[in-house]
Amino acid sequence: MRVALDVSAVPAQLTGAGRYVVEIAKRLAHSGPDVTLVSRRGDEERWRAWSGAPVVGLVPTGRATRLWYEAWRLGTSEVARGVDVWHGPHYTMPHRGATPSVVTIHDLTFFTHPQWHERAKVAYFQRAIRYSAANAAALIAVSDATARLIDELLPGHAPVVIAPHGVDLTAFSLVDVDDAVTFERAGLAGDAAYVLFVGTLEPRKGLDVLIEAFDQVARDRPELELWIAGKAGWGETPEVVRRAGSRQRIRRLGYVDQAVLPALMRRARCVAYPSWAEGFGLPVLEALACGGVVVTSAGTVMEEVAGGHALLAEAGDVASLAAALVAANDLDAGARAARAPDARRHAERYTWEASIARHLEAYDLAARA
Repeated sequence: MRVALDVSAVPAQLTGAGRYVVEIAKRLAHSGPDVTLVSRRGDEERWRAWSGAPVVGLVPTGRATRLWYEAWRLGTSEVARGVDVWHGPHYTMPHRGATPSVVTIHDLTFFTHPQWHERAKVAYFQRAIRYSAANAAALIAVSDATARLIDELLPGHAPVVIAPHGVDLTAFSLVDVDDAVTFERAGLAGDAAYVLFVGTLEPRKGLDVLIEAFDQVARDRPELELWIAGKAGWGETPEVVRRAGSRQRIRRLGYVDQAVLPALMRRARCVAYPSWAEGFGLPVLEALACGGVVVTSAGTVMEEVAGGHALLAEAGDVASLAAALVAANDLDAGARAARAPDARRHAERYTWEASIARHLEAYDLAARA
């Protein structure tokens, strides 16, 4: 089978959806299909280094022209005409062309909570998701939770294949791989006691609630810091930090490369991921793979992914989150060591190889259609 994977929307700094695209691009070429990656012009070398698959740089670099080109030109390109399946891994698909498309739907918060996103993106992605749901040959949902919302919000949608994300079990492991050296090179204090947040800084991540909860916890724990790892998105995160009573103990690390993340997760007192809603919540799984103590939101897909191995707080509830942070930070070394193997074994249930197998099912479904 010949598959074209559209990697043109992946930015230089990888976040959750971008990490997903990189992981499947790495593995698809070794899993059976004859894969071609379709990138932005001038971005070919980056993708060749990651994947080893053939790369064709077709897509313009500017956002507006890229979106227009994807909708109206990519589907009739020579690459699209020469494959059996086109895979749009980030909600969208070409509007012209006869090649069957598979589209990945990460989450549906553009519909359920539009206030968490920039207005222009809400309008664009609502249209794009509706179009993909109605016109794709198959959809990939990254979790059971996303699949349930597709059924609820997109009547008459294409067939859905659920393909949960995996975790790189080699990179994210229990083993200290020169973590002290990693910290030194990154300019981080190796003996710091810190709560770690990982994610793009945007309203749905619950970072404002985390900072308020940390303010409460920090009063009785003068050694504790809050480290925020993630690139700027949008919203008032800088202002929330400035208003915090404990602002001198809040450290914004900015975007952190994946090579540093495992060490950060292993050494954290806990990894706090208090998001209101996600499609999957990859940092939760990665932290568990490192044997870390995780605090996340009850009643969300992150609770499902954690499978009973995380401390839970009610989304948006400062007092509940503060209590969970206290419980996590009060675990002694013995309790942490006892939790780590079970957390790791749970994370090992999620592999990118299993995810790829479900992707291949979606491709087969689309090709037959």
